[in-house]
Amino acid sequence: MAVMEKLKMFVVQEPVVAASCLIAGFGILKSPNLNSPPFANNFMSETPLVATKQPPQPALSDVVAGMSGKK
Repeated sequence: MAVMEKLKMFVVQEPVVAASCLIAGFGILKSPNLNSPPFANNFMSETPLVATKQPPQPALSDVVAGMSGKK
């Protein structure tokens, strides 16, 4: 059976799924420069949204003491 025949049968049997796949495909292929919301531009860029500087890690003994309730 040809691919187009299978695709036609899928669209007839599952119209909602086919429409959502079509919408998602357009969304993925759309350029971020074409009137995208700001979060989409940030998502597609290589720069992270959050600061890369991490706070210092607490000592393991302090973590264990906090979990067990001992000082």
